[in-house]
Amino acid sequence: MDTNPAPAPERADFLREIVAADLREGRHESVVTRFPPEPNGYLHIGHAKSICLNFGIAEEFGGRCHLRFDDTNPIKEEQEFIDSIEEDVRWLGFDWGEHLYFASDYFEQLYAWAVHLIRDGKAYVDDLSADEIREHRGTLTEPGIESPWRNRSVDENLDLFERMRAGEFPNGSRVLRAKIDMASPNINFRDPVMYRILHAPHPRTGDAWCIYPSYDFAHGQSDAIENITHSICTLEFQDHRPLYDWFVENLPVPSRPRQYEFARLNLTHTVLSKRVLLRLVSEGHVRGWDDPRMPTISGLRRRGFPAEGIRDFAAMIGVARADSVVEVEMLHHAVRNVLNRTALRRFAVLNPVKLVIENYPEDQVEELDVVNNPEDPAAGTRTVPFTRELWIERDDFMEDPPKKFFRLAPGREVRLRSAYFVTCTDVVKDADGTITELRCTYDPDTRGGSAPDGRRPKATLHWVSCAHAVPAEVRLYDHLFGDPYPGSDGRDLFEDLNLESETVLPTCFVEPALADPAVGQTVQFERLGYFCADIESAPGAPVFNRTLTLRDAWAKLQSQGRQDTA
Repeated sequence: MDTNPAPAPERADFLREIVAADLREGRHESVVTRFPPEPNGYLHIGHAKSICLNFGIAEEFGGRCHLRFDDTNPIKEEQEFIDSIEEDVRWLGFDWGEHLYFASDYFEQLYAWAVHLIRDGKAYVDDLSADEIREHRGTLTEPGIESPWRNRSVDENLDLFERMRAGEFPNGSRVLRAKIDMASPNINFRDPVMYRILHAPHPRTGDAWCIYPSYDFAHGQSDAIENITHSICTLEFQDHRPLYDWFVENLPVPSRPRQYEFARLNLTHTVLSKRVLLRLVSEGHVRGWDDPRMPTISGLRRRGFPAEGIRDFAAMIGVARADSVVEVEMLHHAVRNVLNRTALRRFAVLNPVKLVIENYPEDQVEELDVVNNPEDPAAGTRTVPFTRELWIERDDFMEDPPKKFFRLAPGREVRLRSAYFVTCTDVVKDADGTITELRCTYDPDTRGGSAPDGRRPKATLHWVSCAHAVPAEVRLYDHLFGDPYPGSDGRDLFEDLNLESETVLPTCFVEPALADPAVGQTVQFERLGYFCADIESAPGAPVFNRTLTLRDAWAKLQSQGRQDTA
């Protein structure tokens, strides 16, 4: 154990203040936290906040953070979820080292402690059904009703509990409950269930058990076994804390952990309920758990969000005691800040129309130097082929432009990025009146994008050489839920699903450097946004997911707010 914890970091919040005080006043020699996911689904952005908090506090104070799977419900848990959780935590930049644990590692000890409570007259086997237990529990204003089996003898309870373990009874026929107080104003104290019968194989223990501990019973005792000093969880467990403490105080556990609660993450346009996320996947509303529209960490990774951006977002929102809703644009702002600094720039055309430079030699190919990232001189340059026929964005041309349209139009000169100035001289259309080609001339004295006479066109366009263009599929993503507050005002939140959250563009063109991109690599398509190479890409047939547009709505709102208060 590290007995020389690092000094408190500069970042401050109420949890870090608690940890600093505990170390300073000698209540703990070092900090031990844990991230305890249930392996019944994929982690989401809310879990990312908890991961950054638990691992971050441990690192900042020179302690350690455990990764522990609270695997007490075998019918909902799968190895796939365990593997994905480990991958997500590592991808976010954190490592648990040798401290990987499972609640199932402690099943024998938890059983022994349950027997201890029975012997002390503080637990009993109950024959009420789950529905009857709910009915007997009472309400916030009315006390609960004691079970007819609450006062069974210790010997009878021990016998029944041993037979429950031996598999004598069917599912749901009996449970083990703590004997606390059926009149307590805290409903969690009204004889909570500790064990239920479940004849189902466990991913790790197989058929060794047919009774499984409840989360409330297993969680705190697992913390105690691992000598956790600060059990950090979200506010919905605040009412469970007295029960957490009751078990710790009434059992011969090796340590006395303390639970602290913080506000969970709530994002606009986003639902973080595992039940809802599972339904989105099972009903085919999305491509899977890692769909780029999903708020899962794997979905954000597939969409191209960098781990650094998510960590920065977690730091920006901080740690609070009260629930609130954070604008999803704040997450996007943090991601853009990272990508603007790190993403390589590339040329891509999503809605192509051909541009032909009539006075450019037909067989000539020039290799033009183009900057990879103006924010990072160390990124250097690349060469991009330039030819007589190019693809440009159809939206960059208007035959009869309004006053404030400065891009290409008949008779107008524009700059082609890092290439030449061109002037539109003619428009070619098909029989339906659709524009098929734009005819232009170029000024050979403007190579590189500047003119000797100092003239400066008002618009600069990106382009891709037709002869060298790589066909690509591009998927554009928008909010999965159109309403900022899905399901508000009593609506079924599935009514707020955005049916246009994914738009697939099958015939796009990218420059040769993107012919075989590394899966997961995020680049900036100049003037269009940030895009990530998808796992469905193949050499010569890349698929890109739009990570984000270039426009930063949150930064604009913040700027307007500062102006309003100036």
